[in-house]
Amino acid sequence: MSEPRLPDLTRSFERHLRAENKSDRTVETYLEAVRLLEAFLAGRGVRLADADRPHIEAFLADLARWEPATAANRYRSLKVFYAWLEDEGEIAADPMAKMKPPAIPEQPIPVLPDETLRRLFAACAGKDFEARRDTAMIMLLLDSGARRAELVGLRVDDLDFEHDVARVIGKGRRERVLPFGRKTAVALDRYLRIRSRHAHAESPWLWLGQKGPLTATGLAQMLWRRGRQAGIEGLHAHQLRHIFVHAWLAQGGLETDLMSHADRRLALARDAPTLRCLSRRRPRPRSPPTPLTT
Repeated sequence: MSEPRLPDLTRSFERHLRAENKSDRTVETYLEAVRLLEAFLAGRGVRLADADRPHIEAFLADLARWEPATAANRYRSLKVFYAWLEDEGEIAADPMAKMKPPAIPEQPIPVLPDETLRRLFAACAGKDFEARRDTAMIMLLLDSGARRAELVGLRVDDLDFEHDVARVIGKGRRERVLPFGRKTAVALDRYLRIRSRHAHAESPWLWLGQKGPLTATGLAQMLWRRGRQAGIEGLHAHQLRHIFVHAWLAQGGLETDLMSHADRRLALARDAPTLRCLSRRRPRPRSPPTPLTT
């Protein structure tokens, strides 16, 4: 039997990733790295399955024009791909087995001061649909440390106001809960009331735009627009998540507590007295500044 053509291997790799329950975004990240390497090797007359360590190192060196974090992501994706090829018997040895990842210089994300956050909420102030929605989204990002995909993937039924938590599907498609405070609960309640009058109110997805469910791109555009109105250039969801983590650590929390705290919340989500006790025992990041109302 002839050796499978490269596109067949690529599709097989995608099936493997989906069988591993990887998120759509993770699958696309891995496949994009494979496609980029394939194009790079094609110019040298080399197939993916025939690439050796010098070929891959040359590709990674060619990524020097990109952000260091991007090059590191490509490296990790290709590492998974070539390990899979070896496990499947498609190649005799993994050419990346002893390769080291590219160095990533430390680039601290700036923490927005309270006054800047107040300007951000002032930019969202109002009683119209977008004002209510944008305020609720930003408050939930700040108060819970949600990732962009987690926030956009929320459904209306994922909100639990009895325990003040939102259930999300996180990395590795694992369910976890995001605790939020009373001010955020009020902002979410206001949004849900005005959402009930939206043309797409019957949609199960929590966040709506003009034409239907809000996408990750829509969230990014909203943050960029609101940030610019508040004098914050390049505002993005990860920056707001970083504020949550910074506040958590500043108030005595540990990095390892972030996931274990969420795991315990998930396990105890139907036990309100225990949840309240747990909340008192753990440091909680500061609440977002009170949004301006009109």
